[in-house]
Amino acid sequence: MTTEKQLEKGISEIVGVFTDPIIVFPGGWGDSLPEWLKQAITLERLAMNVKALKGEEPTGTDAEVAAYLYTASLTAPMDSDWTQIYLYIATKVYEKWGTKDSRVTMPDDVRVASLDDYRMGLLKELKGWIYRQRVKAREERGRAERRKAREEAAARAPKQLKLGV
Repeated sequence: MTTEKQLEKGISEIVGVFTDPIIVFPGGWGDSLPEWLKQAITLERLAMNVKALKGEEPTGTDAEVAAYLYTASLTAPMDSDWTQIYLYIATKVYEKWGTKDSRVTMPDDVRVASLDDYRMGLLKELKGWIYRQRVKAREERGRAERRKAREEAAARAPKQLKLGV
């Protein structure tokens, strides 16, 4: 990849931190995400960009997975694997981003501290999928903006007079 392309991709990633949509499970629960989780998503996306600059493969973040599984859990029951993954991610995200003053902790009866290899693989796949969906939405938005700009420019351009030759 050329340096110019790398720079363009880097700028796109930084802009994406703030403008990419939050990927939620279809079903209409996206508007119910708590504000603290939305802020955590932005901060974790920034941290992921730093990791990507150091050579790590970019993925969706823990907070993004928490948002997706939160909305999925409100839409339909989850099987035991996804329930354990959700509780694992919820524990990590809730305790990381809860206010320090409130000493937020996940109740012991629902706390999941680790996952087996199979569930960790499912989590990794979900993070990759979430990231790809974000990039796809960003690229589609960019194409739509460029198309709109071309149409507006064409509408402002003087009309070519057709001569009957």
